[in-house]
Amino acid sequence: MNRQQELFSEERMLETLRTYWGYDSFRPMQSEVISSILRGRDTLALMPTGAGKSIIYQLPTLMQDGLCIVVTPLIALMKDQVDRLRKRSISAVAIHSGLSPRQIDIALDNCVYGDVKFLYLAPERLGSEAFRLRLDKMRVSLLAIDEAHCISQWGYDFRPSYLRIAEIRRLIPEAPVLALTASATDKVAADIMEKMRFDTPNIFRSSFARPNLQYVVRHVDDKNEQLLRIIEKVQGSGIVYMRTREGTERVAALLRENGISADHYHGGLGHADRDMRQTAWTEGRTRIIVATNAFGMGIDKADVRFVIHFTMCDSLEEYYQEAGRAGRDGRRAYAVLLVSPDDKCRINRRIENEFPSIEQIRKCYESVCNYLQVPIGDGAGATFSFNIHDFCSRYHIFIGKAVNAFKLLQQNGYLTLTEEMENPARIIFCVSRDDLYKLRVQRNDIDIILRTILRLYDRVFTDFRPIDEGEIATISGYTVERVHELLKLLWQMRVIRYVPSNHSPLIYFDEERLPTEDVRIAPETHLHRKQMCLERYEAMLNYAFNEEICRSAFIENYFGGKAESDCGVCDICLEQRKRAKAQPATIEKQIMQLINELEAPTFRDITAQMGGERQKVVEVFDRMLVDGKISIDISGIITINR
Repeated sequence: MNRQQELFSEERMLETLRTYWGYDSFRPMQSEVISSILRGRDTLALMPTGAGKSIIYQLPTLMQDGLCIVVTPLIALMKDQVDRLRKRSISAVAIHSGLSPRQIDIALDNCVYGDVKFLYLAPERLGSEAFRLRLDKMRVSLLAIDEAHCISQWGYDFRPSYLRIAEIRRLIPEAPVLALTASATDKVAADIMEKMRFDTPNIFRSSFARPNLQYVVRHVDDKNEQLLRIIEKVQGSGIVYMRTREGTERVAALLRENGISADHYHGGLGHADRDMRQTAWTEGRTRIIVATNAFGMGIDKADVRFVIHFTMCDSLEEYYQEAGRAGRDGRRAYAVLLVSPDDKCRINRRIENEFPSIEQIRKCYESVCNYLQVPIGDGAGATFSFNIHDFCSRYHIFIGKAVNAFKLLQQNGYLTLTEEMENPARIIFCVSRDDLYKLRVQRNDIDIILRTILRLYDRVFTDFRPIDEGEIATISGYTVERVHELLKLLWQMRVIRYVPSNHSPLIYFDEERLPTEDVRIAPETHLHRKQMCLERYEAMLNYAFNEEICRSAFIENYFGGKAESDCGVCDICLEQRKRAKAQPATIEKQIMQLINELEAPTFRDITAQMGGERQKVVEVFDRMLVDGKISIDISGIITINR
């Protein structure tokens, strides 16, 4: 066996799996994808949540020289994966907005000169000068892209920042690409491979079936009553998804009023408050968490017994992701969607309310620039913390419409709205360097802080620079609290503009602010996005109002797979089985079987064993007597006429 064959051997892969993870075998499709990567092939893997995607890029990296760059938008996932790898004595780092420039520089230098095997970073970081300068010196063995559906304009969560991944491929031409996603239709899969410049199409599609997950849709008039009934019937921990923040608070209060341990979770809560509520639920001190879709990414809780959607999702992709958080331990779990008679009309209204016209998009652009106080001709490359709920309240914009407007502005290259993240403090000087030297500061502590900043950071007169208040404290000799106070004082003196560290979404201005009339939204982009939005809503409605196709098979077919068989446990399958039992031929067959099995069977014995609708059993039994198929003697004993 030569060196290349040894590298690709199944035994070598299993040996690595046992060494680092302690497993003796791979999950379905893992070994095939790993082999494809080791052969240097660009690979797209479509695998459901909980299918073991991280091992697919971690294991081949450990079998080769060089490091793996993992692009993911989820800071929580970065931190979790880095912690897990380090516990296995594997060197890994994550680059995100919670780090100071100095910390980022050190981490990137370790990727070049140290023994780092895994570098996790957000797609927005791919365009940074610090990363591009180091990338050329890194020995990259694999480029892994998590949440790869974000690459595609056809996907439900398209993010233009993901298109930067294709740009860096030119800098690392020898490294294969592994694109990973749990939800991609055929059209999205083809678009991912085209955008990532695959030499040849190469897809591995795992089954989207979750045999232990029972999908149920309940059409009800009173969702509150049905919710309480389900929670009382199904034991264990659960998630209830709502569309609005107010809804989470109302339903959590309803559950507590009925003696059920519950709490609410949404993006309007403080970071510490959310952490506390999530930890209480994860550790089992709170049974039910009622949440918006802000809750879920990066959650590591295997024993969730049910996920209930009180309101319908925008797409089947989103529903599948959220429902899939139930039953990751492999035991029976339930994914329940509650539907009321007016939901269809409400969703149609929501589409109209949430999708903005081109004129409304321009107005939203003007409003956000005014909200952030960005003058015309300024703002290129600037970053701002952004509270979308405060913005929408102040400018009387429906939040769904604002989100879609920002996505279209992002697609057209004006600005980027990030997900909520930990953001370092940022400063920019409001005075020139010459004016700063002329400034007479009577306080020694302010003078020390200014000198420390100028010593540690460059470009502070031209760019909004991230700073590390802890680093400034160490160099200056002050406490972090004192540094914070002095920076605020400099802000009040109009020497600097200062944004304290925070946990919120950010807005990046990709170019300077334009006059509103110069903002151009490509009509084809606008029309395309609305069309995609309508198609995804339609698929979600079809799932909810479907009465014939197995729920699991419906999902499998939607994502381009082929269901080999019905799941047998969803509400559709159970109803079909019930109807089949009620068919006269089926009932007759069951009666014949019982007559053969029972000793001296009577009509009472037969009906007691049959169950189901007694009237149908009586009708079939009478017909069998008339047709001479069976007889009853004087003592009531039934016999079959041969």
